[in-house]
Amino acid sequence: MPVTNEQVAGHVFLQQMYSDSYFPDHVVDKGSAILMRLCERIEAEQPSDLDALYALTHAATEEFNSLDAEFAAAGSEIETVAREVIAENFWFVASAYGFTDADAEKLIATRDW
Repeated sequence: MPVTNEQVAGHVFLQQMYSDSYFPDHVVDKGSAILMRLCERIEAEQPSDLDALYALTHAATEEFNSLDAEFAAAGSEIETVAREVIAENFWFVASAYGFTDADAEKLIATRDW
């Protein structure tokens, strides 16, 4: 299901990671796909409050947790720069869907990176 939110549709997720050769594009692609699936779920499920949004972002964060091993296998890792970029992209998603009062840390509270 393609996203209908114009702000999201025109956004390149994880752009800073694509711009840094330390992060392999094929793994960053998987992270971008996680974020796009999150947007699709938000549009499909239309969370009514922050708790419902956090449930969706936590599931997406768990997917990023699994990606950490793929970054490591490719000679990279989810380190400080990546953590910031990923967190900023989760915040972008929340705000694009009207959840401007979301807590950035709570969006990714289940992270292990």
